Amino acid sequence: MTLRPIRRALLSVSDKSGLVDFARGLARHGVFLISTGGTAKALRDAGLQVTDISQITHFPEMMDGRVKTLHPMVHGGLLALRDKPDHAEAMKTHSIEGIDLLVSNLYPFEATVAKGASFEETIEQIDIGGPAMTRAAAKNHEWVTVVVDTQDYAAVLAEMDANKGATSANLRRKLAQTAFARTAAYDAAVANWFAGELAKDGVKEPPRRRAFAGTLRQPLRYGENPHQEASFYVTGEKRFGVASAQQLQGKELSYNNINDTDAAYELVAEFAPPASAACAIIKHANPCGVALGASLKEAYTKALACDPVSAYGGVLAFNRTLDGATAEEIVKLFTEVIIAPDADADARKILAAKKNLRLLAAGGLPDPNSSGLTFRSVSGGFLVQTRDNGRITRAELKIVTKRQPTEQEIIDMLLAFTIGKHVKSNAVVYVKDGATAGIGAGQMSRVDSARIAAIKARDAAKAAGWAQPMTVGSSAASDAFFPFPDGLLAVAEAGATAVIQPGGSIGDKDVIKAADDAGLAMAFTGMHHFRH
Repeated sequence: MTLRPIRRALLSVSDKSGLVDFARGLARHGVFLISTGGTAKALRDAGLQVTDISQITHFPEMMDGRVKTLHPMVHGGLLALRDKPDHAEAMKTHSIEGIDLLVSNLYPFEATVAKGASFEETIEQIDIGGPAMTRAAAKNHEWVTVVVDTQDYAAVLAEMDANKGATSANLRRKLAQTAFARTAAYDAAVANWFAGELAKDGVKEPPRRRAFAGTLRQPLRYGENPHQEASFYVTGEKRFGVASAQQLQGKELSYNNINDTDAAYELVAEFAPPASAACAIIKHANPCGVALGASLKEAYTKALACDPVSAYGGVLAFNRTLDGATAEEIVKLFTEVIIAPDADADARKILAAKKNLRLLAAGGLPDPNSSGLTFRSVSGGFLVQTRDNGRITRAELKIVTKRQPTEQEIIDMLLAFTIGKHVKSNAVVYVKDGATAGIGAGQMSRVDSARIAAIKARDAAKAAGWAQPMTVGSSAASDAFFPFPDGLLAVAEAGATAVIQPGGSIGDKDVIKAADDAGLAMAFTGMHHFRH
């Protein structure tokens, strides 16, 4: 283990949390402190002795602080290989002293973008000197310790305390990896912001290079299966959801929990207040029950009635603060995760009896109209697209059948089509009176999706003792067009009286005729919602 003593440190940070205590720890080891601007002032105000960077470079900070650390006296001190004769000679010739520790956490570019700052203000928050120094120190980690995250202060001081003011090679390498990941994430944020600004200006072509980065939220026990390793990273996107949520109780979230919870919350966010109370029940990233109601309790019981068998061990999402009355219903069935904007005191008390149940308070609902990017990996690359924020209003419906839909059929058609956006393709969704009556998901054949949803509805009716399944008198939605009449006829056989679908098939004429022959009302949307 190669130990390198820290004798001189350069501190230049935007995030000053923990700075003074860390600097005091360095001073305790006799470290010579060099600093810049506001960082130097914070250290002096705390009574610490600090040398301004201008005294090292013999140049004043200039151009509104744009130029202060970009100097050979700084970069020579960071990059020099102290045991290489020509490097040592150059340091001696030019009076360059080594810098053994760099602490730099960069301008708050991401936070500036998140608050909606102007183009000019955002440009000024692109750090140049910080990343340059960070990369230099990380490259020369054999000699230099680099810190970019405040949570690493304790580890550095602990090693210095244990090693008479020195750090180990293992720690320096770990910190170097963190530093390069931070500058990569920083540059990715800048590049993606620029891409967004260009899109606002009407530039249509995608960026030639695209990068995404994340910060570790938590290591996971395993991935989709126990033999797979997994971790949860957050991108910093300002969007309420599982990444923003505070876990109020329960076991650690698993990979599948996080994936299902995200799917559930994105679905229920379609019904932001002042819309009715809404509940979505998710299993394996597909909804098995969704409903609207006058209260969360009503919405939950209606959603559960769609497929109570599949709901066992599922994930619940709500669009309002979870209340005690709803919690009392929830605890009657085994549930893995609940997510809502918040949970009141009664709900928290009731759910606390289920110690393993994970309860998440997201702080708000994600904006379903947001056009942010989504991405997924493929072998050798990744796919990027804007979020599916397509929505259809009743004014945009094109009624193509002889029979016009009733008011309730229109309401249920629009609800079914919205839910279908969150069901894996091929998707067919039946809705009746504001609640799902049957859901067919992820089938290779649209006909099979329609039939499976009907089978589930019949099973639910039998279990509940109903005279007929809820699909009778329902409205059905298909996420893409029916290419042939067979899928439509399967929907009619299930008892649906109205259908909503994108239309646009070369077989539309035959499908419309089949609907007319069956006495169905049918609307075309001109928009489909594939979800793979």
